Amino acid sequence: MTDQIVNAIFEPAFLVGLLVAVAVFATVFTAMPALGGNELKTRMKTVALERDELRAKQRARLAAEADRRRKGLREEHSRGMRDIVERLDLKRALVDQATLSKLRMAGFRGENPLTRFLFFRLVLPMVGLILGGLYIFVLGGMADQPMLVKIFVVIATAYAGFYAPIIYVNNRATKRKQSIQKAWPDALDLMLICVESGMSIEAAFRRVAEEIGTQSVELAEEFVLTNAELSFLQERRQAYENLASRTGLDAVKSVSQALIQAERYGTPVAHALRVLAQESREMRMNAAEKKAAALPPKLTVPMILFFLPVLFAVILGPAIMQFSEQGVFGEKKQSSSER
Repeated sequence: MTDQIVNAIFEPAFLVGLLVAVAVFATVFTAMPALGGNELKTRMKTVALERDELRAKQRARLAAEADRRRKGLREEHSRGMRDIVERLDLKRALVDQATLSKLRMAGFRGENPLTRFLFFRLVLPMVGLILGGLYIFVLGGMADQPMLVKIFVVIATAYAGFYAPIIYVNNRATKRKQSIQKAWPDALDLMLICVESGMSIEAAFRRVAEEIGTQSVELAEEFVLTNAELSFLQERRQAYENLASRTGLDAVKSVSQALIQAERYGTPVAHALRVLAQESREMRMNAAEKKAAALPPKLTVPMILFFLPVLFAVILGPAIMQFSEQGVFGEKKQSSSER
């Protein structure tokens, strides 16, 4: 039975069909962003819903304080992922402040992303263990390896499944931080113009979010969410601190501290924004110069492997052909003279 399965997998028709299926899936996956519509509108709609949700939470908090003495409200256990996570108490075992901060930096806010994150950290190790066991012990993979190596590979697949959600969140957070960092100096310049023109901080955040969305959707989303928090949170300082914690960038933290000091001591915001915008532009220029300086060493190996052989072939090819032809002609003339 195992030999039949292995022979069926390695048949040319099956392999060709598998390659065609992978190509079709890659084509559809590549075309999905073009068919998904405007990402900025979708993000803005999501942030608007979060703003309404924040308003509802504030109202619910006031009502809950009045009803808390009369009765104790308990949330019902939801079905599916949330039910499994709560019954196994995965939040206490796997969640800490660093995990919550990383999820916020990756753009995942609320309880549902955290529940999915914990659920996949529970399920993926089992999936990796099952797939590794099927490949090695059922399909006969790594047949020439000892049993200890096979067991190690199966455990490694389960371990990889356990850390796969963390790797995904880290990559998502890194890409998001890079997008925000690239657009941050331009956003500061726009905010400086808005503040100097007489706009309030809330209006400046809203205006900059509308303009910067074409360059960085993530930064526009953060500005809209900060504007919503400035409107509904009791302390405006908390909104600025939330902006700094969600982005995880030092430049954003500096601006947040400047805005907090301006709110507390009444210092002018325009001067601080001008200095911070200049520093952000200089940091972006230094990063570009650093990448440009690191480019020649990175190009050395590709030039040696790909460019130099082609260059030598183009230069020495005609000479080698000429020498070979002259050698053939010389042998023919010598043979005719001997005759």
